[in-house]
Amino acid sequence: MTMVNKMDIQISKSRFKARALELFREVESTGGTMIITDHGRPTIEVRPYRKVDRNPLEILHGSVMEYQGPIEPVGEGDWEAIE
Repeated sequence: MTMVNKMDIQISKSRFKARALELFREVESTGGTMIITDHGRPTIEVRPYRKVDRNPLEILHGSVMEYQGPIEPVGEGDWEAIE
């Protein structure tokens, strides 16, 4: 297990599996985050739940920078199909 800073933990999947409940309690009590790694590569982040008091539309407001031709028809060649 590697301490990233006072409250953040980085741990491998195999070590996490053996100590999951203990580590969850630590994240809850410190408010920090835990990064779970697979072969040294970060794959999962565990952090305390934080209720978002903002309206989801407020969060998205301003995220579209430019939208050209919103009423233009979409051609068949403009769609990507998953085969």
